[in-house]
Amino acid sequence: MISRIDLRGDALPEGAALRDLLPRAEFDVEAALETVRPICEDVRHRGSAAVIEWGEKFDGVRIESVRVPADAISRALRELDPAVRAALEESIRRARLVHREQRRTTHTTQVVPGGTVTEKWVPVERVGLYVPGGRSVYPSSVVMNVVPAQEAGVEGVAVASPPQKDFGGLPHPTILAACALLGVDEVYAAGGSQAVAMFAYGTEDCPPVNLVTGPGNIYVAAAKRLLKGRVGIDAEAGPTEIAILADATADPAHVAADLISQAEHDPMAAAVLVTDSEELAAATEAELVPQVAATKHIKDRVEPALAGRQSAIVLVSSIADGLKVVDAYGAEHLEIQTADAAAVADRVRNAGAIFVGPWSPVSLGDYCAGSNHVLPTGGCACHSSGLSVQSFLRGIHIVDYSRDALAEVTHHVVALAEAEDLPAHGAALKARFAEGELDEHRGWKVPQQ
Repeated sequence: MISRIDLRGDALPEGAALRDLLPRAEFDVEAALETVRPICEDVRHRGSAAVIEWGEKFDGVRIESVRVPADAISRALRELDPAVRAALEESIRRARLVHREQRRTTHTTQVVPGGTVTEKWVPVERVGLYVPGGRSVYPSSVVMNVVPAQEAGVEGVAVASPPQKDFGGLPHPTILAACALLGVDEVYAAGGSQAVAMFAYGTEDCPPVNLVTGPGNIYVAAAKRLLKGRVGIDAEAGPTEIAILADATADPAHVAADLISQAEHDPMAAAVLVTDSEELAAATEAELVPQVAATKHIKDRVEPALAGRQSAIVLVSSIADGLKVVDAYGAEHLEIQTADAAAVADRVRNAGAIFVGPWSPVSLGDYCAGSNHVLPTGGCACHSSGLSVQSFLRGIHIVDYSRDALAEVTHHVVALAEAEDLPAHGAALKARFAEGELDEHRGWKVPQQ
């Protein structure tokens, strides 16, 4: 059901050599570019009509309007299962607690007397948040995208999710209900690359945005890559991943359940166990059999995901080697199920999010930990972070120097400008002072007023 990779014995290789030994899904965004390019160009030129036609082709339903009516959003909330509503409200509450603490404050540094640099944080004006709706429905992704945008102070928040044939071409009702709970009334029935293009270029129904965020399939990722620069993006999200670093103290029933929990997302989902315990590896393999048989989505998602090249049990000689492996892998979600799990987790460098100990499973983070579940995939955790308030903010430096402060540093600026053969840079400072003000010790000496 799941393969093994044995890295015990010899010293582990470094860098790319180690990464090449680890399981990874094939996710060729570059190849998908040629598929999404004509779709995005069509949306650019024909607007909402193109969004509607591509939605009919890919989602199997033709809609009259891309914009979801306000009454459909309010109706979805009225008809929402009370238990689901309570769960969403708690998810929102916890996410707000965490993301509110991420807010940045304006800070001024006095570089020299009379010379300051202030960094102020300004939210982007308008964002387009993408919420998938293919194999599964993700109202939790509405929460994870909208909450940090709102906490950052973004004024214009728009959500897009694919039209659903079973719901008359509207996005799934739980997605609409989540939007209503968050006070988002600008929602579009648009999916895939056409939704990203709609946000990037704008249409007669949807003004363009400054930033597109949210997970999606390979075509959403390809559209983000194609349109990056026209519009800001958070990341090119690939198939979901879980890696578990565990030793003999871990419960194999927990480990197996957590591997399956991510495998049920997609047949390309990655489920990786890294362990120094042969006994745990064998017990986990044994646990997978009845747990997979008892779950849903067995043939179309779970079994293909566990059996795929992207999933494996990786045997290592020690937890220290296991740390090297998980850092090389850079998992979207990394669980630490070892003795002294907190200390081991503190040594991890590369992960989208780290889940410490047996009582912090990834599923908690997907919904109600308060953390964000929009995280880097495909090894990108070595250089990228998950979605946060920071994703929606821009830092702007404000430079404010007095005449004296500028005079004091002018000779340094002139020296560097001439070293770079850009004399006009230095001349721009010299032009502000009269001849004879140069003091060879301090640069420019300003007469007393």
